[in-house]
Amino acid sequence: MIRVKGRVVRGLGLPVVWGAAAVTYKLTCPLAQETDLGARIVTSAVFFSVGTGLILHVRQTLMRELRQLRRVAGAAQSALLRPLPSRVDGLDVAAAQLSAERGAAIGGDLYEVVATEYGVRAVMGDVRGHGIGAFGTVAAVLGCFREAAHDEQDLGGVLRRLDRALARHLRQEHPASAAEEFVTLLLVEIRPDGEMLALNCGHPWPYRMGESGVDQLAPADPHPPLGLFPLPAELPTVGLGYLEHGDALFLHTDGAQDARDARGRFFPLSSVLTNVAADGPLSSQRVIGRISSALLHHTRGTPPDDIALMVIANGRPTPLRGAGRNCATGHDAPAAGNAPLTPGR
Repeated sequence: MIRVKGRVVRGLGLPVVWGAAAVTYKLTCPLAQETDLGARIVTSAVFFSVGTGLILHVRQTLMRELRQLRRVAGAAQSALLRPLPSRVDGLDVAAAQLSAERGAAIGGDLYEVVATEYGVRAVMGDVRGHGIGAFGTVAAVLGCFREAAHDEQDLGGVLRRLDRALARHLRQEHPASAAEEFVTLLLVEIRPDGEMLALNCGHPWPYRMGESGVDQLAPADPHPPLGLFPLPAELPTVGLGYLEHGDALFLHTDGAQDARDARGRFFPLSSVLTNVAADGPLSSQRVIGRISSALLHHTRGTPPDDIALMVIANGRPTPLRGAGRNCATGHDAPAAGNAPLTPGR
């Protein structure tokens, strides 16, 4: 507290001195009392210099405070939406976030990938709104996912935990507008043999990129976003097929497909993904870099909404089908005529 007060006193010291000097000049200097043109020019120059100095001083102080706030926001963002590891249980992973607020380090999107005994589990979500106002909701959902992904045997259990965590957060932090807050969410599980399962709550379905081309995986209608309606009694997962060796799964928030250029044209996400897939190996970092650059170019560096992107590429050796983990028992399911395969942790 003493340090803060000291900085405030030092910050006010120079403006006070300049102001006192200007007032003293006006009241006591004989030149300031004269009315001829030369005296007026001198007096005007003195006050102009004082005013310019004050403006520059205030600007410098505000810029220093802004840089400090950005450092704090960046540290908070890194602690919450921490950088993903480049490799998770044999899968190559990369992610990026583009904020709608110029210079902002905090957005309303969330993502995470963790290796569990049930397979690699990923979440991609989009909180209503963006910026600092959505930060608390992102923290509540991400914190719950990082625990539930390891504790729950199936994605339905993970989703119910997230729903309860969101409801508690909204009751505590947004009691007046809890009924208007929601989160779109996509949960994906990738088993050791490449089989993909998913649960979707109002979120865009992912794209699969491979040698055969790019296709959006949309096996069923999604559930409503979390927070708007209670979850149904049954939450069966839907299959997304297999992520073959060399293929990549591209997850995104709706800000990517809804981004517009200066003429109001939507970002051609599917076409850009197709061009990237046809242009070389599907490295996660390369795909993320190409899509991020294309989005920033399309929106002139200022997307209208927060955008989160994530790519999971399969760099595992080609597995035997049916060697995935049985989610009902938590044990490996042996392939016919082969010993059980144990997934990496």
